[in-house]
Amino acid sequence: MNPAFGLEGAQSLPVAEAEAKSELTEVERTALVIGAGRGVVRTLLAQAVMGLLAVAVSWAVAGPAAGWSALIGAGAYFAPNALFAARLLLGLYGPGNASPLTFFLGEAFKLGATLLLLALAARWGRGWLVWPALLAGLVCVLKGYVLLFVWRRPL
Repeated sequence: MNPAFGLEGAQSLPVAEAEAKSELTEVERTALVIGAGRGVVRTLLAQAVMGLLAVAVSWAVAGPAAGWSALIGAGAYFAPNALFAARLLLGLYGPGNASPLTFFLGEAFKLGATLLLLALAARWGRGWLVWPALLAGLVCVLKGYVLLFVWRRPL
């Protein structure tokens, strides 16, 4: 070892002991899983509240068509995100370990489903869809985590 790099004591710790120190105890793992699950649920609730707020404001300001448009915009992101969150929760509380591939496939599904729902809304709502309200509902759900900062509750 070259003492200039400060690694002179790097091999003094046995490999088995170093690996044992990096593993979580069952109590620590359970606490971590419960905290992660609560964070996912809190984020979904915050997104739902922001979406409903966008619907209420759109309805009050511009009428029922705007309210329905905001609901469609909010639902276009919230519904796939809720399905993805349910899949994450099943992975957290289920017997198997989640893989990074599962996460990325879930993200791809969520984004693809959101785009599909928005395209369907654009096609079927041509005569009555209020685009500013739809976009307000979408953006409010996307930024739902801002409520968590307002409530000062960490994820």
